[in-house]
Amino acid sequence: MEDLQEQETSLGRVFKIDGSFVAIENIKDAELFELVKIGQDKLLGEIIKLEGDKAYVQCYEDTSSLSVGDPTILTKSPLSVELGPGIFTQIFDGIQRPLQEITEGLSSSYIPKNVNILGLDQDRVWEFKPSSTIKIDSIISGGDIYGSVFENNVFEEHNILASPSVQGRVTYIAPAGYYTLQDKVLEVELNEKKYQYGMSHVWPVRQPRPILEKLDINTPIITGIRVLDGFFPAFLGETCCISGPAECGYLEISLALTKQSNTQCMIYIGCAESGNEMASVLSEYPELKIELKDKEESVNQRTCLVANPSQKSLGKRYASLYAGTTFAEYFRDMGYNVGLIADQTSKWVETQTEISNRIGEILQEQEYPTFLASKLSPIYQRAGRVKCRGSPNREGSITLFGVVSTEDFKDPITIATLMNTKVFWGLDYQLKIKKHFPAVNWEISYSDQNSDPYFNEIDPDFLQLRNKLKNILKEQSILSEVTADVKPEQLSIDQTLTMEIAKIIREDFLFQNFYCDYDYNCPLLKTIGMMRCIVLFYECAKSSLSEDGSLKWDELQNQTWCEFTNLSRMKFLDPKSSKQQIDDYFIQFTDQINLAFQNLSNK
Repeated sequence: MEDLQEQETSLGRVFKIDGSFVAIENIKDAELFELVKIGQDKLLGEIIKLEGDKAYVQCYEDTSSLSVGDPTILTKSPLSVELGPGIFTQIFDGIQRPLQEITEGLSSSYIPKNVNILGLDQDRVWEFKPSSTIKIDSIISGGDIYGSVFENNVFEEHNILASPSVQGRVTYIAPAGYYTLQDKVLEVELNEKKYQYGMSHVWPVRQPRPILEKLDINTPIITGIRVLDGFFPAFLGETCCISGPAECGYLEISLALTKQSNTQCMIYIGCAESGNEMASVLSEYPELKIELKDKEESVNQRTCLVANPSQKSLGKRYASLYAGTTFAEYFRDMGYNVGLIADQTSKWVETQTEISNRIGEILQEQEYPTFLASKLSPIYQRAGRVKCRGSPNREGSITLFGVVSTEDFKDPITIATLMNTKVFWGLDYQLKIKKHFPAVNWEISYSDQNSDPYFNEIDPDFLQLRNKLKNILKEQSILSEVTADVKPEQLSIDQTLTMEIAKIIREDFLFQNFYCDYDYNCPLLKTIGMMRCIVLFYECAKSSLSEDGSLKWDELQNQTWCEFTNLSRMKFLDPKSSKQQIDDYFIQFTDQINLAFQNLSNK
């Protein structure tokens, strides 16, 4: 079995301390990003720069107890996380310490120093089922699935993967039974040497897990949020930027993505949230429920949180994004579609900048955008839809949502993020003031992905409907500027029609109340049905107005009052309705609209 303990060698001495930044000297054979243990308390840190026999370390813990001359131990291993059953429902810090277990029974709000607790419970017993394809004398290699365990009621099958470095002939595979992570369940022979493995393995967080190839994305991620699914869809395996002021509701979007999207599991990384915001995340995520097999289950059972409030050290804040991304890659390699929410990547980038400044890499203003893009790029490149290594053949994906808290969409961090993403959901403070949620600005948001092939299969009219709604909103925006000082009764009848339909689009389609039973989730079929009915009413009304030049808006509205008001009531259709019920509802409503305008024409 792989040894989870570091091999500690070599001693150095501290010669400089600057907050969480520690310089050590008299070291040999050190490597960049190697873990070190500093001082009598053996505080954990990571080498971020080497210079001769000197190393510069970013410490993960409070360094107030350190002093010049304290000893330093090299561990000869990079920062790594343990991957195996038990990751879900956990709340880790940036170096995979289980915060719930650490804080249990503590009277203080702060985590004590030198807490040495493994990320996964080594004593918990799991029901292991060996793979039917793995036999004695079988050849096994990295990525092969050699068994599975029952994780929980939501994420039922946790596949046990051979570490990417495993290779050889199987000499032992454990029978079905109950084992801990430390128990031997697999033995492999290579070059007359035998290696033993359990149900978990360790992987360095900075090193992307290997894949066979990247694949084209082909399936949109369904969020249940109309403005996103209808106007700016993202795809499984894509990268997406969510940017805007912190109070504009990106937490609600994150919760909706976790609860009702078509990803199979979610990793949430709070890169550098404030304490209050992180407390909201930690309290609300476990409360999310989904209905599964006629029973309510906690979404937390398929979710892992990596929590790093800004009060914590730069080191753990710096490591959190790498750790969370490695968790996501692990579940992707099982063949699952994984959602990865990187909250407050702006703070993570600021941490990168601060660390660079401390080691003497002072950036000129013109170098800053390039620096930011280069730091973010390795993370975003780990997203995507892939063909996984190992047997059996399978595909998986990581959809990365990078959240940037800013009031200026032209700030360097947002621009650097957009350079690495294809979808942009811009949150607008003015919409928030107007109590319009989700506060996604439909004028600046975009999706660069070609969604035609997929949506044409769902509904051939979808793209035409979407473009029509966007055009109506665009016309309304222009009219609002041009006719700002014009009274409503002075508008032409076609202008009045545009303004009224745009109001319905804004207030009854784009607006969505996540906290009510009828609108917390909007299935894609319901979204498309609402779009079709709005466009149909608009086109029929426009046609009637062109045919009868004497027709007034008040007359048209009175004659079609029932249909016009029902446009605002479509959102009340129960999201739990079956596909047939949704289809029947909108077929009946479109027939009703057509009949109303037919009767109007006959008068």
